[in-house]
Amino acid sequence: MNNKILITGTVAFDEIETPHGSSGKIIGGAGTYIGIASSLLTNNLAIVSIIGEDFPEKEIKFLNERGINTDMIEKVTGGKTFYWKGKYHENMINRDTIITELNVLEKFNPVLNPEFSSSEIVLLGNLHPAVQNAVINQSTNPNRFIIMDTMNFWMDNTLDELLSVIKKVNLVIINDEEAQQLTGEKNIFNAGEKILKMGPEKVIIKKGEHGSIYLDAQNKYMLPAFPVEKLVDPTGAGDSFAGGIAGFLATANKIGIREIKEAMLYGTLTASFCVEDFGIEGLRTLNKQTLNKRVEIFKSYLT
Repeated sequence: MNNKILITGTVAFDEIETPHGSSGKIIGGAGTYIGIASSLLTNNLAIVSIIGEDFPEKEIKFLNERGINTDMIEKVTGGKTFYWKGKYHENMINRDTIITELNVLEKFNPVLNPEFSSSEIVLLGNLHPAVQNAVINQSTNPNRFIIMDTMNFWMDNTLDELLSVIKKVNLVIINDEEAQQLTGEKNIFNAGEKILKMGPEKVIIKKGEHGSIYLDAQNKYMLPAFPVEKLVDPTGAGDSFAGGIAGFLATANKIGIREIKEAMLYGTLTASFCVEDFGIEGLRTLNKQTLNKRVEIFKSYLT
């Protein structure tokens, strides 16, 4: 199968400080990470996003070389691209946001083209729920599979809108802290059950270095994390995880528990490469053969 994937998310500038050093101003953004991760497994995908005139043309060319359609990335003449600067604590889990400049993202109104509005898989990266909703409303495939990511910022500020999006999607990917905040449940499985009652048929809860868990009405599944030896920058890990999942599901004939388990493997291993360098550099030269080798190694740990 070669199903189309439509991705919405930021294409942005990041600046990251960790105990391992400083990245300087580099490209990042949820849409970028998701797109590159998905492109390891399929080349039938597109990103809908917005950038300023300052975004390097060579990076758009790089996305195109990875098979990513960028026709729906709107470039605002004279505009500045979204910029985020953050600093990680010693534990590499907690981080402080130092600067957030929304810039052109403030007026982002996604417009889908006919080619990708019929995509079989729609991945809503971590953005304002109103933007996620706009993408759902323009998506024309009645059998589409919608995956969404979100964060506590939207729970704090736009909870009603967020809940209206959650109701419409097939799979929610969320981390453990966000799941607990969204549901008020301390127990991760109880939190997952509560999210399922909000509308989606499937939920994946990320637990960082402790892996991830999957729940639907019939199944529960736990997958450990890959033991990464060199953790440099965790920034794009969650987006790479989601991108790997979407990339694998785009190649599957159906989306059942077996396919979800395999997709989570690919998501986990894609994220493991991402965190080994700053920004997208851990994914930039990664290819499917190298990814598959690590997938096989990881599978041997699990048996």
